[in-house]
Amino acid sequence: MTFTLPSGATMPVPGFGTGTKWYKSGDPTIDRNVVDALVSALKVGYRHIDGAEVYGTEAEIGVAIKESGIPRDQIFVTGKIFPKIANPRAAFEETLKLMQLDYLDLYLIHAPFFDEKSHGISIETAWHILSELKSTGKIKDIGVSNFAIADLERLKDAKEKVAINQIEFNPYLQNQTPGIVDYCQKNGIIVEAYTPLIPLAPAAKGGPVDPVVNKLAAKYGRDPGQIILKWVIQRGILPVTTSANVARQKTNLDLDGFELTSEEVKEIDDAGSKKHFRSYWGHKYIP
Repeated sequence: MTFTLPSGATMPVPGFGTGTKWYKSGDPTIDRNVVDALVSALKVGYRHIDGAEVYGTEAEIGVAIKESGIPRDQIFVTGKIFPKIANPRAAFEETLKLMQLDYLDLYLIHAPFFDEKSHGISIETAWHILSELKSTGKIKDIGVSNFAIADLERLKDAKEKVAINQIEFNPYLQNQTPGIVDYCQKNGIIVEAYTPLIPLAPAAKGGPVDPVVNKLAAKYGRDPGQIILKWVIQRGILPVTTSANVARQKTNLDLDGFELTSEEVKEIDDAGSKKHFRSYWGHKYIP
């Protein structure tokens, strides 16, 4: 399965994340756990790696791609900029160097929480610089992450359109900010989901989605994670998830061969709406 970007490039589904559980700050040492997880993910069939400067794992991505032996042009690589947003050109070149790559398939502004006062640069200026970098061919597509409608509205008249908005999305958080999913989908912006499997996490487990997902897992002979990922995809959203467990990597990738009915998608929608759970940016967004 793939999603098609404005450039015509395709994004493989699902993406494999290198943040959250892998996050490390200020330590330049290569984390072999991250490298090994990435290499095994690539070997079982993942072709979409999601990275970011703030994760501290960009160097691990570069090492893993080389160790996998898979040609670069067969792997879709995303990078994100923040907190080094003040100098996008320098931050981007540092990302390429750490990843040992000549180009990125996708480069995102990781968050909208900056301005000229705080970081010496506005969202509009940062976007313009990313557009210039795209024109060099070193970035194939550009987008954003964690943007609300008001943030996206600031870029609606830009020559280069926003390709993607990567947001926290799962049954318990179906709109990271009010109306954001509908706005993006109506305006041709691909929505990409991080933390799509949060209902299975210990902190959120035991909620109203569990019996619905377990029932559907039994019906289709799948596990609950596969049901939730399929729900995300059938909502028209691209999921990004991660795991060091090879068996889990394989099941999260194995999403063909079954389809939820529209009624079942709505059943998960409705059950998820009965509980609110936000993992990130709680200090920025209204609960």
